[in-house]
Amino acid sequence: MIGSGQWIWIVKAHLGDDHTFPERAWFGSFAGSLAMPRLKVYLITLIQFVSRISASSAGRTVDRTVERQRNLGVLGGTIESFKGIPFAQPPVGPLRFKPPRPLVQPLGRVDATTSTPVACPQMLLGRQTDIANMPPLLTAAIDLIANSPLFKTVADGKEDCLTINVQRPVGTKAGDKLPVLFWIFGGGFELGGTAMYDGGNVLSTAISAGKPIVFVAVNYRVSGFGFLGGKEILKDGSANLGLQDQRLGLQWVADNIEAFGGDPERVTIWGESAGAISVFDQLLLYNGNITYKGKPLFRGAIMNSGSIVPTDRVDCPKAQAVYDTVVRNAGCSGAPDTLNCLRQVDYNKLLDAVNSVPGIISYSAVALNYLPRPDGSVLAVSPEAVAATGNLAAIPFIIGDQMDEGTLFALFQSNISTTQQVQDYLAKYYFTNTKPEVISQLVSLYPENATAGSPFGTGTDNNVYPQFKRLAALLGDATFTLARRGVLNITSALQPKVPRWSYLSTYFAGTPLLGTFHGSDLLQTFFGIPPNYAARATLGYYLNFVYNLDPNDDSGGLHNASGKMALPHWPRWSEGRMLMNFEASSAHLVADDFRSEAAEFFLLNALNLHF
Repeated sequence: MIGSGQWIWIVKAHLGDDHTFPERAWFGSFAGSLAMPRLKVYLITLIQFVSRISASSAGRTVDRTVERQRNLGVLGGTIESFKGIPFAQPPVGPLRFKPPRPLVQPLGRVDATTSTPVACPQMLLGRQTDIANMPPLLTAAIDLIANSPLFKTVADGKEDCLTINVQRPVGTKAGDKLPVLFWIFGGGFELGGTAMYDGGNVLSTAISAGKPIVFVAVNYRVSGFGFLGGKEILKDGSANLGLQDQRLGLQWVADNIEAFGGDPERVTIWGESAGAISVFDQLLLYNGNITYKGKPLFRGAIMNSGSIVPTDRVDCPKAQAVYDTVVRNAGCSGAPDTLNCLRQVDYNKLLDAVNSVPGIISYSAVALNYLPRPDGSVLAVSPEAVAATGNLAAIPFIIGDQMDEGTLFALFQSNISTTQQVQDYLAKYYFTNTKPEVISQLVSLYPENATAGSPFGTGTDNNVYPQFKRLAALLGDATFTLARRGVLNITSALQPKVPRWSYLSTYFAGTPLLGTFHGSDLLQTFFGIPPNYAARATLGYYLNFVYNLDPNDDSGGLHNASGKMALPHWPRWSEGRMLMNFEASSAHLVADDFRSEAAEFFLLNALNLHF
């Protein structure tokens, strides 16, 4: 049943053969210092990544369509897809900037054969004012990426966007009760959509491994439409709308997934970047309450590159400044009720106003203007404060990072050349309420010597400007890598009996300038590009976890089309604080003890280092 309990009529279509990629090496090592004229070589690497993902989704064509009662979707090889199914009332008009509302009217006949469900309104990828002072080659790369087929799938967002995708093996029927993997996309809480993430590779791997699943992906509101702050938003009870969209999507799964052959009692939530941060936040929402109709909405979690982001309240000065900027640029400054004015303003005018603040592809990088902030109700406290409250859902999880999480976000600050400038940058854009001496101490934990910076293990190479590798290491740790270790420390103390596993990916080591950068796990784990050991092993562990709440399989390996691939035993993090290190052609354990001084500093000063 869908939404209010009404059956919908479904259309199916047959797709051609899945697009496959030859396994080949497209990375090389680079020796010598990095000069700005050579930046072109390294930016081409980044463009290649995006092009490969774009090709993954562009290689399928519809051959024919047939009607079937009570089925909706696209039949492609061994996979059946149902995309763009509404799970909430359209958040338009008076429901703009309001919590999502469940459907109350019958959907009637819904055509879910689309391959590109409409995305929610997006922030621009690189505003002109953001990229004006960047090197020309970098602006050219951003332009190419923004105009790639992958990003074009979400470019024309609409407010009526709260839909869900369901994909399953062909032949799956109601009552089969397959485990469910619920995907939450990333994109800095500014952009993204389910159209960018077809679950075909994940499902194909699951089928080959003899572990079939139902794959679900949810659209949620991003940027100012989903994460606008300000005292007006707080008073209205309309904060953290994107997180609430995700939660309503999970409730839809609880009500409806059994009709698609899924098991509502075996749901694992999985996200990357902002999606992973969202996954952790889902453990915290409503003071850690994940029950719906008396049952848990999910039983396991997987977080790729994201977890805790310490933030000030929804009505903090930074969030209020963003709200006021949006109000001013939407022409609502003189209105007696500015939020009501925003609800009534023309969509395109509002979209321009929302986009009038810097985004993630800018000088301020991951000092995001739109992100989850504590509101005292939905997200009661800042995530790191869970150490004091203990209000966290007790479920097993996998969490991990890429080796060089910060390189992408340190590309835009080429004017920073001294330690003082690093400190000033962090004080202005990141830790605006932090004492200067605290920021100074933090920066001192990251040596100025390029050999200690990110991309790690590259000596003095890749230091595109004097403080690049230092800033890349610091931003990556603050936002992702050492935040992950903080989560493991905090949750282990709160819930010592709850199983948790952690990993570190280094399979793109040697990629010039970027290393194993933020988001590169999407290529390997989600899209299987290139189809090497790391891609198969990571997803193999995940499938084991989805089935057994343990990445280790009793059979001792992963069954796939080419036979059985051995997977090393992955111990719980509590058993020696070890990480599974995924390299391109192997996996082995490494100690989670690098940059221990900085990790301790972040843990002890989390309350003073709010975004």
